[in-house]
Amino acid sequence: MAAHFLFLALLALASSHAIASDPSQLQDFCVADRKSDVFVNGFVCKDPKMAKPEDFFFSGLDKPGDTGNKLGSNVTQVNVNQIPGLNTLGISLARLDFAPYGLNPPHIHPRGTEILVVLEGTLYVGFVTSNPNKLFTKVLNKGDVFVFPQGLIHFQFNYGKTNAVAIAGLSSQNPGVITIANAVFGAKPPISDYVLAKAFQLDKKTVDWLQAQFWMDNNN
Repeated sequence: MAAHFLFLALLALASSHAIASDPSQLQDFCVADRKSDVFVNGFVCKDPKMAKPEDFFFSGLDKPGDTGNKLGSNVTQVNVNQIPGLNTLGISLARLDFAPYGLNPPHIHPRGTEILVVLEGTLYVGFVTSNPNKLFTKVLNKGDVFVFPQGLIHFQFNYGKTNAVAIAGLSSQNPGVITIANAVFGAKPPISDYVLAKAFQLDKKTVDWLQAQFWMDNNN
């Protein structure tokens, strides 16, 4: 009987591990067919015979993004929406541009870990762990690298007097981004101001004022 229970326990562990990991590639590539009306977890593959070099190509990452906004930052994403050939490959890229004192505000990537390298300037970066909420921060200079674990709140801030540029790699073809302030105060339809007032220990007028602000598009 004991051996039977041990076998079941080992089987359960093996099964949970298999469910928790990404599936293995079953083909060389799966170029996304973004015109398909079929919904799957990712994108439908187009006929590999119809694949072309442009499906695996993106140009323009050398060009600075427009930082003329309230936050003074810009993220140029290079994921499956820009490169169809990234579909199922579990990787993507982004360029981050910062004006002096520009901020990429606290946000999460629900589907990917991020590794960031600074190309120019100086960035103050950090992430917050779950239970307890411990803050890990570091000042990064040119050539420095920092990792933001998947799903954890993180940020990057340029406190220098010159522009800063960084490149980020992410462990998902489409890691997603949820900017905390946007999601909480800019949700459509809005979250109840009573709920937010109680959650943040603010008065209702302050919550109403925050909800009335312009919140930046998460896709920028």
